[in-house]
Amino acid sequence: MLLGSLFVASHASANPFYAPPAPGEDAPIFSGDAELGFTQLSGNTDSRTLIGKTRLTWLTGPFTHSLRGEVRNVSKDGETSAEQYLLSARERFDFSGPHYLFGFARWEKDRFAGYDQQLSVIGGYGRHLLSGERHYLSLEAGPGYRDDRLRDDDNERLLVAYSALDYRWEFSQFADLEQEMSVEYTDQNTTSRSLTALTARLNSRMSLRLSHEIKHNSEPPDDTSEQTDHTTSASLLYRW
Repeated sequence: MLLGSLFVASHASANPFYAPPAPGEDAPIFSGDAELGFTQLSGNTDSRTLIGKTRLTWLTGPFTHSLRGEVRNVSKDGETSAEQYLLSARERFDFSGPHYLFGFARWEKDRFAGYDQQLSVIGGYGRHLLSGERHYLSLEAGPGYRDDRLRDDDNERLLVAYSALDYRWEFSQFADLEQEMSVEYTDQNTTSRSLTALTARLNSRMSLRLSHEIKHNSEPPDDTSEQTDHTTSASLLYRW
């Protein structure tokens, strides 16, 4: 049961734009994690890939506060082909039972997505549908606002309809599988995100994670060549 408690506590922070499970009764007041993936090839092919993520979470009564940062950089033969940054803050208020309220603000900058930067503010209601020893399922939804700053056009200020789910399956004492999805609908486009991750715990603090992320924009800016970005990574995850 100790590892099960670690599983719940370590996922209390989760991703600020998905529906994380509630912190366990024995969850620490302050916790965090850092994830790092790096590959470098030299010789006939010269390329480098860096993915870094960090999360901080602290609890105040029924409130859960979370901060998150991300950076991704891919270069090949000295030319950058991907460069992404993300900062987010999330607030959550748990009622007795499976209900909670949430709100988050997220700033994104993606050099090759056609936007100079995007700022989103979203809030709403969430509910836990499953919360057992091995299976966890949460859904949340709500309205929001997004400011899209385009490089070669006027800025767009959009109302957002948001929904998300988080499913986690702890299929052994040392490994779990998670599937997270979110959809943000506006009258200009629909942005959907998906994260599938397999995490194997090496000890109480260190884990190995294999993940695949998808981000799809139904109507990206005109100077963007693709609607969908895929990121497959292997990384080390350290929790404290």
